[in-house]
Amino acid sequence: MVIPTLDEAGELPATLRSVLAVPEVAELIVSDGGSRDGTVALARQSGARVLSGAPGRGSQLRRGAEAATHDVVILLHADTWLPLTAGGAIQRALGIEDSVRTELSGRRIVGGGFRKTFRSAPWPVGFGAAARSAGYFRLTGRLLGDQAIFVRRTDLIAAGGVPALPLMEEFSLCRALRARGRLVLADATVSTSGRTFRRRGAWRTWWLMLQLQVAWARGVTPEELAARYHGPPFGS
Repeated sequence: MVIPTLDEAGELPATLRSVLAVPEVAELIVSDGGSRDGTVALARQSGARVLSGAPGRGSQLRRGAEAATHDVVILLHADTWLPLTAGGAIQRALGIEDSVRTELSGRRIVGGGFRKTFRSAPWPVGFGAAARSAGYFRLTGRLLGDQAIFVRRTDLIAAGGVPALPLMEEFSLCRALRARGRLVLADATVSTSGRTFRRRGAWRTWWLMLQLQVAWARGVTPEELAARYHGPPFGS
């Protein structure tokens, strides 16, 4: 389990409790980007191995994944909670190698993610979120970072690791992994914070995300996309 953090003392404790309750989790790595609150202390108190380095979610995830030693790596946002059934769901998802599926797809499963719901989000965001996340994946073949992406470690290494990008690292990772095999949705749902939607507003956030995804598809650099994302709210 790899969790990137930057001043996440408010959200991290509940996330860590959800992780530690999953019996299949064998290794917990918190990759910190220079927190100045109690994040690092909280992570160490939980028994996590803490790595420190420059901020940037892609680079933090990359450092954490490179330090991982177990067969499956899970990339978890600091405000996303796992269900108790997450470990078994991942095992079942990666274990689906029966002859029927192999014959139909001709490709092995290398990783995947979860459906997601939102906590404390504006009404339009929370309504139907699990179905929307599943539909988005089926339509695009991409997983968002707050869907708790999981991947076989050997395939992650072969794909070049987590891209050390300031934004859209999950899209670039999904593209690299799909070149090696199939991504799937596990039969469980994670819960992620609606804080971005509360801060920016639901419709503004959705519009910004759409703009960023279109720009990414057109080849705009991740650095420019990150500047747009972290800049003033759309319409200000």
